[in-house]
Amino acid sequence: MRAWLVLCGMATLQFFIALDMTVVNVALPSIGADFGVDDHALTWVVVGYTITGGGLLMLGGRLGDVLGRRRILLLGTTLFGAASVLAGLAPSFALLVTARLLQGVGEAVALPASMAVIVLMFPEGPRRSRALSVWAAVASCGLVVGFVASGIITELLGWRWIFLVSVPFILVVLATVVLLVPGGRAAERAPLDLPGALLLVAAPLLFTLGVVEAGGADGTLPWLPPVALAGAVVAGALFVRVERRARRPLVPARFFRNRPRVLANLATALLSAALSTSFLLFTYYLQDRLGAGPLQAGLTMLPLAVSLIAASLLIPRLFGRWGARVCVLAGIGCTMLAMAAIALVSRLGAAGPAMVPAMMLVAAGIGFGIVGLQYVAVTGVTDDDAGIASGVQRAADQLGGATGVTVYVGIGFAPALDGIDPFLTSSLLALAGLAAAGFVAWRIAMPHPHGLRRDWGSP
Repeated sequence: MRAWLVLCGMATLQFFIALDMTVVNVALPSIGADFGVDDHALTWVVVGYTITGGGLLMLGGRLGDVLGRRRILLLGTTLFGAASVLAGLAPSFALLVTARLLQGVGEAVALPASMAVIVLMFPEGPRRSRALSVWAAVASCGLVVGFVASGIITELLGWRWIFLVSVPFILVVLATVVLLVPGGRAAERAPLDLPGALLLVAAPLLFTLGVVEAGGADGTLPWLPPVALAGAVVAGALFVRVERRARRPLVPARFFRNRPRVLANLATALLSAALSTSFLLFTYYLQDRLGAGPLQAGLTMLPLAVSLIAASLLIPRLFGRWGARVCVLAGIGCTMLAMAAIALVSRLGAAGPAMVPAMMLVAAGIGFGIVGLQYVAVTGVTDDDAGIASGVQRAADQLGGATGVTVYVGIGFAPALDGIDPFLTSSLLALAGLAAAGFVAWRIAMPHPHGLRRDWGSP
């Protein structure tokens, strides 16, 4: 009973962390109008949070392993809640962006510890698969609910409340951690790889700056995009070099010896890029092409939540019967078919409801693909490396999604593009290609049909 109460608390935290990834999208025009900034600048309200969070996730996982997961969970959750208050009360756009970056830091500290607590409190097998399915389903529902909540809250209360609404629930999470999460082992004194963590944040931030500025192409700073992109490459190369020489790297070399785990994270990044960008594409099509209002667009996406919950509840049983490989291939295959179908619908200019079946197929892809890959990424972990495995898995998910959104924003702001339909069709076909790449990655990762079936057993 205690473990399931803890799971409820961790799922609540995960819900609002995921919610904050999408809840700003529909509110962006209101934020821009209040602060007098354009769409180009508003990009940072979206990607600053995900990139900072994703880039620091592995450091957050390591902090939990070194300093104790309960302590780090309290620290990260408190920072996330405080940053939410700051975002809701921000008097300037610069302070709002700063608050979003701090939210990302809080997420990076709290999320790996949260996932590690679940992994260690539920033994490997059917119970863990159920727990992770619930945790992932709640997170994915947070992503979907964010669009609907953003429209409702922005229209009724104002955009500032999209950040403030999570604060009471964060206090409940803190109480759950204090009362129910065990203290764990004594803190281990060991050096932290801060240079590696900073480079891991710098590389995607510079990449985002380069792509977005190149897409803007306003001519004011023509040197900035190539310099930023070159800086991203340099930061990435330096990260690899630093990790090879660090006494205690963010990701130990032994992590890369587990081929299924490494390729599962690669497939997660590719699939997440497709799925995260699809949410923006859905709202773009519904609002800009079909003229739907923010609330109407959000309500049109509700079937995703229904399909997602159904898939997430079904997949633990299918794990034991079919094995990981079949379940994940089914999820990625669903995503590929859905992206192709949505591209066809956008080409034909069909009404919004015509997209609902394909949207539900996308949700099924999340339930089967992401949950299955997530389970593989933490299979076989011990108390010594649970935080690292959790941090790498979540970093792959978030950085993959942030990269997809960054490329989409960079292309979408390009002035050379004329017309919505050709852009949307080509973008969705590109997303289908990303899903196909994830399919190939998983095919390489699990060459044997029943790769992990014996480890999971039957529920």
